[in-house]
Amino acid sequence: MSLEWEQVNVDAHDAETLGRWWAEALGWVVVNDCAEEFEIRPEQDRLPGLLFVPVPEGKTIKNRLHLDFRPADQAAEVARLLALGARHADVGQGEQSWVVLEDPEGNEFCVLRGHGPRT
Repeated sequence: MSLEWEQVNVDAHDAETLGRWWAEALGWVVVNDCAEEFEIRPEQDRLPGLLFVPVPEGKTIKNRLHLDFRPADQAAEVARLLALGARHADVGQGEQSWVVLEDPEGNEFCVLRGHGPRT
C-alpha cells in the first residue's frame, strides 16, 4: 500500500481566521494562504496538515470526527487554549480524564490527560 496521510480538511465560515487560530494553537506554519483554502502543517515539508476550506454554512451539530491532543500538562494547555479563544464543550462526555474544547467556530477537540515530561 502506498497511501500517505496528507491532511485533514476542515470546513470553515472564515477559513483564514480559523486556520490562523489553529496555527497559533499548535505552533504550526502556514503553507498555503489563498481565497480557496488555507493550509497549515507542523513544518513546511512535514505532513499531515490541516486544510481549512471556506463554506457558506455554519456548524450546526457535533463533529463526527475530532482531534485528540496529549500535552505534557493538561491543565496548563487547557488554560492556554482557553486564553487563545477556545471554549469548553459538552458533548455528553460526563466526567472524564480528558477535556472537551471547541475552537472559535465550534469544532470540538479533546485535550487528553498529560503524559508528563518526556525524557
